[in-house]
Amino acid sequence: MTPLILVMGVSGAGKSTVGQAIAAALGLPFADADDFHPEANIAKMSRGEALNDDDRWPWLAAIGAHLAAHRGRGCVVTCSALKHVYRDALREAAPDLRLVFLTGDPALVAARQAARQNHFMPPSLVASQFATLEPPAPEEAAITLDVGATPETLATAAINALQEARTS
Repeated sequence: MTPLILVMGVSGAGKSTVGQAIAAALGLPFADADDFHPEANIAKMSRGEALNDDDRWPWLAAIGAHLAAHRGRGCVVTCSALKHVYRDALREAAPDLRLVFLTGDPALVAARQAARQNHFMPPSLVASQFATLEPPAPEEAAITLDVGATPETLATAAINALQEARTS
């Protein structure tokens, strides 16, 4: 089975960079969750307003549809997937979804977010992301990686853990 991989974590954790590296190494298509946001969500975040569940559900449904369309072929998708119920919705669309959870020191993540250029998500929203975050529970079998490592190290660790899980 070709894997469906969700690289998750707060904004600024490095999801896109690590996700692209995983996809390239595994020869899988890559999709960034930012590309699934409706314009209203982007405008709201650009104004420094945090999204609420009503804003997120259509976005998550679009990501779930993308994952479902790639079942059997595999893909790597990034998505903050901050709450357990969001991940449940994505797993409903793609039951074989594997999670790679990028986590780390909030100060490091905030510094990375502040250094980003030309992104609609302002650094002021990082604290709201951490406040909303529900780390994956043990039954979600997430591969948890600390973002203090380099993106290359994170991608390699994720791939090794995915391959190990497939053979055990």
